[in-house]
Amino acid sequence: MSTLRKFISYYKPYKGVFFLDLLCAAFVSLVDLAYPQILRTLTKTLFLEEKSIILQKLPLIGIALFLAYVLQALCNYYVACQGHIMGARMERDMRQQLFEHFEKLSFSYYDSNNTGKMMSKLVSDLFDISEMAHHGPENLFISLVKIAGSFVFLFLIQWKLAFVLLFTVIVMGFVSYKQNRRMHATFMDNRRKIGNVNATLQDSLAGIRIVQAFANEEVERKKFRRGNDAFLASKKDNYRAMGMFQCTNTFFQGMMYVLTLVVGAVLVARKEMTVEDMAMIALYIGVFISPIKILVELTEMLQKGMSGFERFLEVVETTPDIKDKKGAVDMTCPHGDIVFSDVGFHYDQDEKVLHHINMNVPGGSSVALVGPSGGGKTTITSLLPRFYDVSAGSITIGGQDIRDIRLKSLRSHIGIVQQEVYLFDGTIRENIAYGKPDATDEEIMIAAKRANLAEFVESLPEGYDTLVGERGTRLSGGQKQRISIARIFLKNPPIVILDEATSALDNESERYIQESLEELSEGRTTITIAHRLSTIRNADRILVIEDGRITEEGDHDALMRQEGTYARYYEMSQN
Repeated sequence: MSTLRKFISYYKPYKGVFFLDLLCAAFVSLVDLAYPQILRTLTKTLFLEEKSIILQKLPLIGIALFLAYVLQALCNYYVACQGHIMGARMERDMRQQLFEHFEKLSFSYYDSNNTGKMMSKLVSDLFDISEMAHHGPENLFISLVKIAGSFVFLFLIQWKLAFVLLFTVIVMGFVSYKQNRRMHATFMDNRRKIGNVNATLQDSLAGIRIVQAFANEEVERKKFRRGNDAFLASKKDNYRAMGMFQCTNTFFQGMMYVLTLVVGAVLVARKEMTVEDMAMIALYIGVFISPIKILVELTEMLQKGMSGFERFLEVVETTPDIKDKKGAVDMTCPHGDIVFSDVGFHYDQDEKVLHHINMNVPGGSSVALVGPSGGGKTTITSLLPRFYDVSAGSITIGGQDIRDIRLKSLRSHIGIVQQEVYLFDGTIRENIAYGKPDATDEEIMIAAKRANLAEFVESLPEGYDTLVGERGTRLSGGQKQRISIARIFLKNPPIVILDEATSALDNESERYIQESLEELSEGRTTITIAHRLSTIRNADRILVIEDGRITEEGDHDALMRQEGTYARYYEMSQN
């Protein structure tokens, strides 16, 4: 019931359309219910009159019925058109809410959830929810009106037979309820299995160059086939449950006709009902058998929709780990000192990554982090923009605890250049402008020039309007890196994090990018994660991070004199 209430809340912006839709649906049902009763009444009254009276009154009755069916047709149009539009709008609202919530979720959520499964929730699940949003209430309402109205007229015609049929419908409803529970379980399993298929597909296509480079197409085919076959097995279970459900309901529908014939014949023999009334009851059975069939089909739709909605709620009700605290304010001193005070961090209780990190980065200075892979360097830099929150201690910028700063304000003052550059599928201009969406063309070109990118871009036939391809596949590593640096120039943050920005580049590209990074670092507080130690010799301070701890600290000359880890690494890099 809690899930149902949450679903109903999405009708609120469209309650006018919703209630008019139900009103039209009610009129459609009432016209269908009225016809057999009008026919029964006319058979017992007007049709027994003289020919002249029949011919006098029949045109008025015909006109009234004609107008009723014209209005019914218009109501059907509204239900089919506006009802579907309402469902599509609700789908849009949910998709927007889901996407916006995905954007709010912190890195820890993405660390443990697959992109393909998230896309499945965003696309296929919401389509089924949309279908349920429109057809669910409408078909349920039409069916209940027809069934209830039919039984009202059945009781008026012959209450004994009506009781027999009502009892049959109740038994049918009880059996259907039991079977529904099994169907719901199979639909939820369908959702999980198709999510796995989408996850495999997304993973394989995203890494298609690696797949083909290793000639591992058959490996990927086998992985996909396993997921695809598992989905088929799940669908088989689902269709077996649906088949049993429909089989049972078809049996009960047939029993209604049998009972009408047998019990009706007994009542006719006892003079408790006329043959005409028995025929009329058979006609009404046809009226409410139709909505029962609709309800059977509706059950499948509701099960799909509700299982999709439950998966939708799993996401939108996930509370982001990282969010603005109550009373959070803008950053007051972005050029101030960055201070790590006894910082500890762990992803879970068994995986402690950082231990008692104490670090002071004076505003406008440059600090480099070096050390073995997995030592905690990237984790330290991820804590500064609050991609994760510290597990112990605190981080301040200009004396202000970063947990007291609004996330948007904090991150707008920090620029990050990563080793793995992500470019969006668009033009060079659009990718540079990601650093400042409202930037002018002149600002974009200045940023490109400062990133040593302008000469390359201007040599292209389409210049800044050149498409980069998905993830920047049409560009080299150095070109992509320079675009990412141009973004930061455009953003112009006072704090810059350089995460091994040159480690994957050739010597020529590294020279260009190192020049750009030196200009980018000028006048800014810079934290650099260094792979090539020659690039950070001039850093104001160098910290050696090993096993989540700071083991050495000083400038290049001081660390070389210590003859410790840094000196050993540096000597290795020179050989």
